[in-house]
Amino acid sequence: MALNFINHNPWIFAFGLLGNIFSFIVFLAPVPTFIRVCRKKSTEGFQSVPYVVALFSAMLLIYYSTLNADELFLMTINSVGCFIETIYIALYIAYAPKKARIFTVRFFLLLDVVGFCLILLVTQFVVKRPYRARVIGFVCGGLSVSVFAAPLSIMRTVIRTKSVEFMPFSLSLFLTLSAVTWLFYGLLLKDLFVALPNTLGFTFGMAQMILYAIYRNAKPAAELELPQHKATTVEVEAEASLDTPEQRHHEKYCMDLETQAAPAAPMLNSAA
Repeated sequence: MALNFINHNPWIFAFGLLGNIFSFIVFLAPVPTFIRVCRKKSTEGFQSVPYVVALFSAMLLIYYSTLNADELFLMTINSVGCFIETIYIALYIAYAPKKARIFTVRFFLLLDVVGFCLILLVTQFVVKRPYRARVIGFVCGGLSVSVFAAPLSIMRTVIRTKSVEFMPFSLSLFLTLSAVTWLFYGLLLKDLFVALPNTLGFTFGMAQMILYAIYRNAKPAAELELPQHKATTVEVEAEASLDTPEQRHHEKYCMDLETQAAPAAPMLNSAA
């Protein structure tokens, strides 16, 4: 099938291949996080939802590619993505606390097993064959839009804290390149279900890189120093407000909880 792409339109082959490469790099972005998880034998408080949703998205895109003869590259990268995301989920379950582990297993079974099987059964036995690709395309498109909209929370954090700590430039760059290549891939194949969501991905990717350029050298808001006399006054008032040893112990416990910030979950990749 790839040879047919070269003979028919070499640009489709080129953008499909580049899309596979860039998406593969994005799929590998959480590797340092899970290396740290394995070393510390702890998930350190970050959530499993992005990985379960990413696996569901990859499974749907594989199903969509089976309904379209020209979607070879979409099938290859999402097959690799399913394998990688499954490893992430398995590692998360192995090292997560009991409550997080139970939630992850339940969410995985509900979305990736029950949800996917329901979609598969409905489209196979209820939807007529000529309309199956369109129905799955709408589902995949909607899911891709939600995936691309996920970084909005990270962007809001960057603006509020004036820090790009949790938005590395390399990841934003490869997310943007991935969106661009799949955008042109979809346009060349005249597949709007692939092209349109990646238009949004390209827009958010560019916005992230612009924010990075603006705040890369900015002093984080958390590190802004207050005048010494004001800080001293606040500390004195805070000590005075703690009348009993029990209150002081409770206050220290709350402060300890607030300072233990969990690492941000890696951003999702949508290879479509």
